[in-house]
Amino acid sequence: MADTSLHRDLHHCTDQELVTQTLANKQAFAAVVHRYEAPLLRYINRLGCKDSSAAQDLLQEIFIKTYIHLNDYDHSLPFSSWIYRIAHNEIISSFRKEKSRPAVLEKESNSFLFENIADDADIAMQDGQRHSVREIQAAVDQLESRSRDVIVLKFFEEKSYEEISDILQLPQGTVATLINRAKKKMKSLLEKSQQ
Repeated sequence: MADTSLHRDLHHCTDQELVTQTLANKQAFAAVVHRYEAPLLRYINRLGCKDSSAAQDLLQEIFIKTYIHLNDYDHSLPFSSWIYRIAHNEIISSFRKEKSRPAVLEKESNSFLFENIADDADIAMQDGQRHSVREIQAAVDQLESRSRDVIVLKFFEEKSYEEISDILQLPQGTVATLINRAKKKMKSLLEKSQQ
């Protein structure tokens, strides 16, 4: 019964408060898992892990690493960026072991996210028509992995430049450059597909 009330009390805590609580009482980590389980699983899928069993294994590994390294978390930085960095590193490491980097976003059903990319990158056909979600998805999949990573973080995970910089351990200027290059590349890929 105490665990339920602890979990309910932690539900309204900030991430930083959750970390402090977890360091004092390891059972509080369940609230961290509860808060980040769905977004991280979505992120794992968006970066290309299609096998649900492998995705669950990756998610478990991410939470284990997060728990083990909780003392290393710098409270002056957003916890969400820190846990996404752990997730990103685990996912990429898993792809390296399998020697493959699958296509991303196949399971993505939120067409408005693709429309956001099209609007932001000012991608339209010459006659002013919109590209289909499938065409934009194909263009994202053709990007090299670093470009895909920033596009997924920016448009699908809706992370700020600062958060992406934190997650990928890159300067904000580099992040901005990568995003701009990726948008230009997508625009060029989409224009080629129309010829």
